[in-house]
Amino acid sequence: MIRKIIKIDKEKCNGCGACASACHEGAIDIINGKAELVREHFCDGLGDCLPECPTGAISFEERDAPAYDEEAVKEAQKKIVAKKQTMISHSGCPGSKIMQIRRTETHEPVKAASTTDSESKLQNWPVQIKLAPVNAPYFNDSKLLIAADCTAYAYAAFHQDFIRNKVTLIGCPKLDQVDYSEKLTAIIQNNNIQSVTIVRMEVPCCGGLEMAAKKALQNSGKFIPWQVVTISIEGNII
Repeated sequence: MIRKIIKIDKEKCNGCGACASACHEGAIDIINGKAELVREHFCDGLGDCLPECPTGAISFEERDAPAYDEEAVKEAQKKIVAKKQTMISHSGCPGSKIMQIRRTETHEPVKAASTTDSESKLQNWPVQIKLAPVNAPYFNDSKLLIAADCTAYAYAAFHQDFIRNKVTLIGCPKLDQVDYSEKLTAIIQNNNIQSVTIVRMEVPCCGGLEMAAKKALQNSGKFIPWQVVTISIEGNII
């Protein structure tokens, strides 16, 4: 049937997850760092998700789509309510959910294995993607680390395991609300980058950084070894 339904522009979507949280029917999921309308029969066409989108990626369109299935939505909502009964109530971006992480602390301070382990491994400044000059001399012949802001706080050995021997760039697509891909493409195109390591958190909004880095690698026209490492909120590599 022809009816009004939402449309998501993946180019504008930064993967923050706000629309998925705002959709009471559960029609939207975050897949590979982007919002997708995965259950068309759950979408009532009212657009509760539109005002929540910070990038304007959601709009209406009229097209052939399955009819809105109210009974299926109610059944799905029952399952969601049951699940939430065991969790802390939270609205908004899934990555902003309040959590308390309990850790076992030792009574005596732990000393680093060596002085070297406790030293900063940072080799460049500035580190913010928006501030780093495209033709900075430290980029040439470098191994590039593109990291989400929160990763260094979550992962204890971040300097030793990730920053060491790399040029570091950091950013947060949700807070900056920009597409980093153009800047990263210019950096990769104009410098001899040996490899790219992308470190992100497990939260959906970090998908925007991963997608921007992958897009930059593709748009650069260069074949460069790359990898993505995901850090959990508890501070472990997933």
